[in-house]
Amino acid sequence: MFSLGPTSGEYRSGFIALVGRPNVGKSTLINQLVGEKVAITSPVAQTTRNRLRAILTTPQAQLIMVDTPGIHKPHHLLGERLVKSARSAIGEVDAVMLLTEGCCPPGRGDSFIVNLLKKEKNLPILLVLNKWDLVHNDQYKFIDESYRTLLGNSDWPVFRCSGKTGEGCETLIEALSKYLPVGPKLYPSEMVCDQPQNILLAELIREQVLMHTREEVPHSVAVAIDRIEEMPLAKDKSLQKGRTAVLATVFVERKSQKGILIGKGGSMLKKIGQCARIEMQTLIDGPVYLELFVKVVPNWRGNSAKLAELGYVGH
Repeated sequence: MFSLGPTSGEYRSGFIALVGRPNVGKSTLINQLVGEKVAITSPVAQTTRNRLRAILTTPQAQLIMVDTPGIHKPHHLLGERLVKSARSAIGEVDAVMLLTEGCCPPGRGDSFIVNLLKKEKNLPILLVLNKWDLVHNDQYKFIDESYRTLLGNSDWPVFRCSGKTGEGCETLIEALSKYLPVGPKLYPSEMVCDQPQNILLAELIREQVLMHTREEVPHSVAVAIDRIEEMPLAKDKSLQKGRTAVLATVFVERKSQKGILIGKGGSMLKKIGQCARIEMQTLIDGPVYLELFVKVVPNWRGNSAKLAELGYVGH
């Protein structure tokens, strides 16, 4: 976590939305800023589905960063709700970080979002060129000019940073803090995320599905936590606390996807479970027993009732 030295002046606190195209590194940047893993990441576009609030507390300010789904052209009801969630967040915050893939020139998706944000006349907007560590020295001027052209006559400040290495993040935090209204802390200083435990655990499982499967599976997967139970202390006296048992269901849309997810002799599901369990143990700070089930629900992404059951209700 970044710390910006002793406090001076009045304390500030407020909400900042991260918006941008899918897969520009919003979740990676949030994890870098708060110093802990609170959002799942993967090379797959549209990884973020839930509107997560990550909390960074410094001596000067408390920044509540709203990680939104990537804004894209939706192809099903789930996509429509994700884009609606991202766009509605813009009207509920004190400032906006427009995150772009700064290692390459802007595209049509970036132009669409810039034009959308230009309608917000009284909202501070900062353009953040992420992945700046991937830009070579001889590309700086070209990349810089292409984004200046994208902004046109907008006077939005431009920042360059890397969610992977942390380059430029301290400067970004300092600038963001100045745009927040004067006010007290809204969350306890030690809190880094406001998501319920079951949502965080479900996301850790989905992250491993994204990391280990390809083809048509990643976008067709949802995860629900069926039960979380504290198990009694084991006979192994080296354990300081009992195991946490987590039972979860992974939903897919087709039998073929279920087959890919389970793998030969259950090998893929076992690998996903093992990797997710390691991440869960860090989150829970103790041993975890994880049991996964796979269920086929045809066209769940287009089913309004099923989306609501899984928490994708729109905002």
